Amino acid sequence: YYSCFSQNYYNFLTFNLQLWNNYFHLAVAFITQDSLQLENFSHAKYNKIQTKYGDMRRLIGFAIRDMWYKLGQNKICFIPGMVGPILEMTLIPEVELRKATIPIFFDMMLCEYQRTGGFQKFENEIILKLDHEVEGGRGDEHYMQLFESILTECACQYPAICKLVEGFVSLVKGLLEKLLDYRTVMNDESKDNRMSCTVNLL
Repeated sequence: YYSCFSQNYYNFLTFNLQLWNNYFHLAVAFITQDSLQLENFSHAKYNKIQTKYGDMRRLIGFAIRDMWYKLGQNKICFIPGMVGPILEMTLIPEVELRKATIPIFFDMMLCEYQRTGGFQKFENEIILKLDHEVEGGRGDEHYMQLFESILTECACQYPAICKLVEGFVSLVKGLLEKLLDYRTVMNDESKDNRMSCTVNLL
């Protein structure tokens, strides 16, 4: 057991890409499983779980955040591959988890910008994944507001990338607004409303 632990620890320290990749995907899969989505439970069950165990999503989400920042120069290896899983995690409707993990997006943008002078791979991936996630029922107005405020605040500390980030945030906010509108009217009986939202989204 000690030998196995030592080898895994060594792999983390020496940056084993597959090991880190497995860690992130497994951790995100854990906190997004249906049985941990406390907001879907009755009030009594929610309180009972919170009292006994707390919200494990927050604990694991904070660990994912901390591990991300330990990657250093190796972060670029996970862009754009980890954009989707991180997005899925940030969409969990838990305020402190969102506040702690949305800044990872800015770090991804900054990382790609420092390497290439832009963050096109990140931008393309998050737009693609956002469409899928919102269609699947995730995302809300509060997420959109946090996304805008957190990334704008992060960008203010880096004048070289600030304008690019503001443009990106504006783009994503507009897309998210249209996706949420579209999701809302999918059950609307008015064909005109559905068509109008579809045209706006396109």
